[in-house]
Amino acid sequence: MAKTVNRSNLKKAYRYCRKNGVVPTFYAALERMLDQNVRYEKRIITEEELAAQRNTIWEAPECFSILVPAYETKLQHFHEMIDSVLTQTYGGFELIIADASPSDKLWEELKYYNDSRIRYLKLAGNNGISENTNAALEEAKGSYIGLLDHDDVLEKDALYRMMEAIAKGRAETGRAPGLLYSDEDKCDDTMTSFYEPHFKGGFNLDLLMSNNYICHFLVMEARLMRSLRLRREYDGAQDHDLVLRAVGRLQREEIVHIPHILYHWRCHTGSTSENPESKMYAYEAGKAAVEDFCRQQGWQVRVTHTRHLGFFRVEYEGDIFRQRPELAAVGGRIIRRGRIAGGAYGEDGQILYWGLFRYFSGYMHRAILQQDAAAVDLRCCRVRPELLALSERVRKEEPGMEAASLRFGQEAAAQGYLILWDPLWEQR
Repeated sequence: MAKTVNRSNLKKAYRYCRKNGVVPTFYAALERMLDQNVRYEKRIITEEELAAQRNTIWEAPECFSILVPAYETKLQHFHEMIDSVLTQTYGGFELIIADASPSDKLWEELKYYNDSRIRYLKLAGNNGISENTNAALEEAKGSYIGLLDHDDVLEKDALYRMMEAIAKGRAETGRAPGLLYSDEDKCDDTMTSFYEPHFKGGFNLDLLMSNNYICHFLVMEARLMRSLRLRREYDGAQDHDLVLRAVGRLQREEIVHIPHILYHWRCHTGSTSENPESKMYAYEAGKAAVEDFCRQQGWQVRVTHTRHLGFFRVEYEGDIFRQRPELAAVGGRIIRRGRIAGGAYGEDGQILYWGLFRYFSGYMHRAILQQDAAAVDLRCCRVRPELLALSERVRKEEPGMEAASLRFGQEAAAQGYLILWDPLWEQR
């Protein structure tokens, strides 16, 4: 969906300039303008695929409880949300609507449906999104819990893909995943335009501390979610707080990414996605959630906002290797002629963000965020003291620095280590 110059965008640019200055605003505007040329088409699922999914027989089917905290939802959005659940190709679910509205208009609308899987809970008052969701959680009977906003919609195969991943995990590891998440996109108020697809990749702890990239569609094992619950002091970033606490209890193999866009996040006037500063409290809550997570790990850190709202930086006070024994190395980025020429490597051995202008933030701002990488360039990194011998050995044995860097990453990973990339550390 092409973004044109309009009043809304000009307001965003003005707010961004006041916060970050003229030069960052110029490059942010230039990058956004270039991004408009990237075309995105919503995934189309054929009727044959949908029919095959509906006819799938599962050896051990799970029941999903979809929790929807609602408050004076626009009726069109309310019906579209419900329809997106009722048309799922996997039918093992219950939809629990926790209504905190002062009126009864949503209850009146539910009379149009004749489906026992819809459960309605009228709340005595509006206690905030976390407590309203917790009220629905207490009523949930499913083995997995999914979170859905009252004006968003699911793709028809959302629960099928979740069930498919659970069955696969159980078959391959003997244990079902504890947390699953999918890709997502945004849609306009009328659900006629879909844009800004968010393709997320596998679990990345340091990226999660930088930003709640997991977001939607999130499904979690019911026992785990009940033990955690959502915390009202983090309202606005309650999902980020929930996920951070959940991953602290799970093994990496229990966290599963599903590479399909299964969730459509509706953008309309007043929504966080359309006007970020309309809910600045949410970003402060996100910062507090990251601080609390780090505190629970025993890390001494300082968490700050980046120039993009909802994105954070974690600065370690003292020796990072003493605080985080799982880190093999911390690397930066190499800049040549104003562009990224080295630094972090992906699992495929390619340089991440190669060729990107130094002042650009990249796809979903990831090029300026701390994150785990498969490897970092040994010319611009600090290596854990215990692994210095490994670093020297691969330098001698490999023909070039790129090969040595990748091999160091592979051997460190084989020993159970992570490698952290910090884009604010530059070599020019």
